[in-house]
Amino acid sequence: MTVRPLLFAANWKMHIDPSEAEAFASTFLRSTTAAPGREIWFFPPAVSLLATASAFAGRPDVRVGAQDIHWEPKGAFTGATSVPLAKASGAEAALVGHSERRHVFGETDTDTGRKVAALLEHGLIPVLCVGERLEERDAGGTDRVVQRQLNAGLTAVDPESLSRLVIAYEPVWAIGTGKTATPEDAAAVHRVIRDDLERRGAEPAAIPILYGGSVKVANVRVLLEQPELDGVLVGGASLDPAGWAELVKRGSEGEGGQRTVR
Repeated sequence: MTVRPLLFAANWKMHIDPSEAEAFASTFLRSTTAAPGREIWFFPPAVSLLATASAFAGRPDVRVGAQDIHWEPKGAFTGATSVPLAKASGAEAALVGHSERRHVFGETDTDTGRKVAALLEHGLIPVLCVGERLEERDAGGTDRVVQRQLNAGLTAVDPESLSRLVIAYEPVWAIGTGKTATPEDAAAVHRVIRDDLERRGAEPAAIPILYGGSVKVANVRVLLEQPELDGVLVGGASLDPAGWAELVKRGSEGEGGQRTVR
């Protein structure tokens, strides 16, 4: 029997400075308690990484990660954060291939593969983000795009290391638009991802697959009633500590509990 924890990941993007992160943590920690089978991850901007990790130290259900990293351990890469630097600042994970990195900053599929390999080499958890644009979806290309991005991101990962990853499906057309994939549509893509992982020799039931795309308090519970969804990657709705605490609580209720897979 494999138990996958339900995972709530907050991507703060370019919000929340170090002092705000400390205040956020103070409020959030008063509003929540650790619960079995549930993890809460935070991805602050680089300048707030150390403050966020320090503020949540001591809560066993909380991890902190970087929003992006460079695959080289050091060098002349102005503005970039290496994996060792992120780790020294308290990061246990990092997002890779977020849609904004791909479509705003031009990150390539090849870049994502390098970043995943670098994170695994240094013992951090890659959260590999995949997802299609609206025109790709309308053309029936969702599965093809997702599998291409998986192929690139996992190109250097051996089957034994696959269990150290998290995958996040984030349809680009649903991020920050107010549009959300239906729970059934999201679950269908999650099944495609899990089948792909199984073909690579992974134990697919052990790898969390998150959904990201305009997740909010009003829809998180119905999304997580789909057993294929192991959690959510949330942007705007994670910026208010009380609202984020409510989203985590709502998503953990009813059928949204931890995933037990036989």
